[in-house]
Amino acid sequence: MTVLPDDGLSLAAEFPDATHEQWQRLVEGVLRKSGKEVSGAAAEDALSTTLEDGLRARPLYTADDSAPDPGLPGFAPFVRGGRPEGNTLGGWDVRQQHTAADGAAVLGDLENGVTSLWLVAGADGIPVSSLDRVLDGVYLDLAPVVLDAGRDVEPAARELLRLYQERGVAKEAARGNLGADPLGHEARTGDGGLDFAPVAALAGLCAEEYPGLRALTVDALPYHEAGGSAAQELGSSLATGVAYLRELTEAGLSVQQAVAQLEFRYAATADQFLTIAKLRAARRLWARVTEVCGAPGGQVQHAVTSPVMMSRRDPWVNMLRTTVATLAAGVGGADAVTVLPFDHALGLPDAFARRIARNTSTILVEESHLSRVIDPAGGSWYVERLTDELAHAGWEFFQWIEREGGQAAALRSGRLGQDLARTWEARSAKLAKRREPVTGVSEFPNLAERLVERAPAPVPPSGGLPRVRRDEAFEALRARSDAHLAATGSRPRIFLAALGPAAAHTARLTFASNLFQAGGIEPVTEGAFEDSGATEVCLCSSDTLYEERAAEVAGELKATGAGHVFLAGRPGQYPDVDAYVFAGCDAVAVLSATLDRMGVS
Repeated sequence: MTVLPDDGLSLAAEFPDATHEQWQRLVEGVLRKSGKEVSGAAAEDALSTTLEDGLRARPLYTADDSAPDPGLPGFAPFVRGGRPEGNTLGGWDVRQQHTAADGAAVLGDLENGVTSLWLVAGADGIPVSSLDRVLDGVYLDLAPVVLDAGRDVEPAARELLRLYQERGVAKEAARGNLGADPLGHEARTGDGGLDFAPVAALAGLCAEEYPGLRALTVDALPYHEAGGSAAQELGSSLATGVAYLRELTEAGLSVQQAVAQLEFRYAATADQFLTIAKLRAARRLWARVTEVCGAPGGQVQHAVTSPVMMSRRDPWVNMLRTTVATLAAGVGGADAVTVLPFDHALGLPDAFARRIARNTSTILVEESHLSRVIDPAGGSWYVERLTDELAHAGWEFFQWIEREGGQAAALRSGRLGQDLARTWEARSAKLAKRREPVTGVSEFPNLAERLVERAPAPVPPSGGLPRVRRDEAFEALRARSDAHLAATGSRPRIFLAALGPAAAHTARLTFASNLFQAGGIEPVTEGAFEDSGATEVCLCSSDTLYEERAAEVAGELKATGAGHVFLAGRPGQYPDVDAYVFAGCDAVAVLSATLDRMGVS
């Protein structure tokens, strides 16, 4: 008999380890009960989830799922973090965005947990002439400032440098980024006429005189907001970074100086594992670029909670989305994190929204102790494998852009936009079918909610790549319903006819109610159809009762004036049933056609 060491963990120690094959056989049994006859690797594959970029998330990862050695934090390839200490000394940089000339809001943020400022300046935000007033009272040697000024980058940068000098800030104490991003501006606006010479001059000035300032931002948000995948975001950021290195070195900067002038901005989404893997993969890929360039170095990362995921209906849910996204950004090793306020999609955020946004980081750092561990996801078989697969997918997209002639050429030819559009089209189909649910919008909508109103925000730049949102198709449907309510005093209605006892109809009644409310259509479940004020009906019950009663009830409803009869369930052959709604149906198409028939424009 084998004597096991007494390590205090003796529970089940005498039992042999389960094997992968044993687990697969158990999976086969479960799938067999659901009617799927698969075995071996096919059984495991049946439980896998398809992601974008050709990736798949498998249900089980083990030590056999190998990935390249991620190295140590602060050392190439920087997968585990750009600094040896990670964020353990004080957490990540809490960077709040401001688009309006509101000095009180800026000071309020800095006094309550924000550690740096992201100012959208110029024609699309804070006037350059107002920077002095907006930064009045701000200790510029303590609070880093990051500019985002588009075409107005040079005057905005010169104004900030003037303020440093006027207020006696030592050049070595200035921190932040002047925010030059010509290709990002072109992606947003289609305006490719920016001269790089002033940008190179600013970069040279920073390299020579302001060691804590960077001149350029590589912003991947335009590609994310155009519907791009994680790999497309990575590839576009690499191609942009390489383009800037070429321009800077041609202007006379050394490779080391050019690399030090770049900061990268990525989206953090509520898909926490994909966000963690994306940030880790981004550092690995950029380490490869800098290695080839002869100046190995890490990547400075600014993560921003995704505008694409923010909903306009039930915006309070955005607090939960941004919390998960911020957690992912912190675990992924971002140097700075911006939490967009929950009302970001509605206009200028109010004081409460800004407070919740900055406190999200504070809670994760101070109360959840998220920054006390360097690379907390490191060693996870799933995260390491996903990081590796995403790195390969991002590198492949980067190589495609380079074959197109580089980032500028890919933008101007329209090929990059077309590729992003194809990705968004595929994702839109999943959103329409509710395969990717949007809580409070396509799932669990609340027709009685009071819409949140905010003062209008400055109009963001446009004319280039589109800006998409996950909620846009359902938002259009809800807007039609709102207009109908304003014009008639009531919402369009549908009568849900429940057949049989509650046990038979509850599940499908709930499904149908949820589905039609997602399109702004009010479900009526009480009383008779004739008294409901509806012109359309949906039958809700079990398959057994459908076989017994669906044809008869549908005929009776048609006889009493129902113009269109749905059945909640898989399509069958029932007379007088006009359409079927079921999990995986195209909800947007169904709801749009329903509103059309109801005369809701």
